[in-house]
Amino acid sequence: MEDVGSVAARVGAVWLALVLGLIVLPSALGVSLGISEAYMWVLVKTLEWATIRIEKGVKKPQPQMLKTPAANGIIERDETPMEKEIARLHRVDFEFSDIFYFCRKGFEAIVEDEVTQRFSSEELVSWNLLTRTNVNFHYISLRLTVVWVIGVIVRYCFLLPLRFTLAAIGIISMIVGTTMVGQLPNSSVKNYLSEVVHLTCSRILVRALSGTIHYHNKENKPQKGGICVANHTSPIDAIILTNDGCYAMVGQVHGGLMGVIQRATVKACPHVWFERSEIKDRHLVTKRLREHVADKSKLPILIFPEGTCINNTSVMMFKKGSFEIGGTIYPVAIKYDPQFGDAFWNSSKYNIVSYLLRIMTSWAIVCNVWYMPPMVRKEGEDAVQFANRVRSAIAHQGGLTELPWDGGLKRAKVKDTFKEEQQKNYSKMLVRNGSIG
Repeated sequence: MEDVGSVAARVGAVWLALVLGLIVLPSALGVSLGISEAYMWVLVKTLEWATIRIEKGVKKPQPQMLKTPAANGIIERDETPMEKEIARLHRVDFEFSDIFYFCRKGFEAIVEDEVTQRFSSEELVSWNLLTRTNVNFHYISLRLTVVWVIGVIVRYCFLLPLRFTLAAIGIISMIVGTTMVGQLPNSSVKNYLSEVVHLTCSRILVRALSGTIHYHNKENKPQKGGICVANHTSPIDAIILTNDGCYAMVGQVHGGLMGVIQRATVKACPHVWFERSEIKDRHLVTKRLREHVADKSKLPILIFPEGTCINNTSVMMFKKGSFEIGGTIYPVAIKYDPQFGDAFWNSSKYNIVSYLLRIMTSWAIVCNVWYMPPMVRKEGEDAVQFANRVRSAIAHQGGLTELPWDGGLKRAKVKDTFKEEQQKNYSKMLVRNGSIG
């Protein structure tokens, strides 16, 4: 037993030394040894080969095998505005066929509405050799099956332990580093060391995800005293952004490991954490955020105005609170490449542990980040109009669909007042077009 224990200890020591020397140290220094680049090259070539094999193996592509992405829809919709459709119903007498338009719209909403499909993982055109796909791919060839089995072994027996080790190192380093920096008196030295710790640990955590991130237009990076707003796909959005710069986070106080991290980081950096009772007080939240923005020496605040995760295909309604604070808004668009792994967190279906397991057993996390020119509120523009303008800019830059719906519909039903408003609009259009009279 002692021999087995000593061998295990030596293997563990060698493993840790390799991880520290080949990954952690280069990450901390912001350099690359080319390992991740080589991994991505092999991965891309493998997926290209798999796609070709699938296309050859399927003589006549079946819907269950090569399916159009959900973003394109399964219903061929008529994009004619509702007013024009109802105008066609202009008659002196009501006819039973007049209700067909509303029946069709109702069926379309039931089969495939444009809201709930944004809360499920986007579908891929072709299989990426991962089991986490909405389409069950059938057996095609022995070679493809062998490659898939090898992929499972690599992802679960090598990548998962490696990524878990890196994540543990990154989290422990974050807690220890910020706790030590937090003991220093407030000064420019403390701020500098805090940024170094946050940046270094974020880089390690990105390596734990096999992250390949392309940052565009770095001249537009958020500046101190400003507010950075971005579309929200995953909890790792914050890590993706802090890998390239430091931000002050805003959020609710949590318990467990997340609570330990929050308490440690707030000592070194002016993050804005709220108690559960405080976060419901909009005036208190706005007051604390406005005080933070007023201090031009503090890091820019990072806010996700959607309030929930959307599936990487769309940008939904931005809540106006972030745009009532004042100051300069720095929009950022984030778009993940689903070919290598699904970054979307469906929090109503998976808890955070299950989600992280899915992320860490994916091939990689690949995404593009666009820093956009700063925006300020125009004269005569209210907070809602400003929020919509920023949302439109982010959606356009990221190639995302812009939707006016509240992301809160992920867990809540449509309010009765909203239904009544739509009913009133229907009635007005019918009366105006003479269908009722």
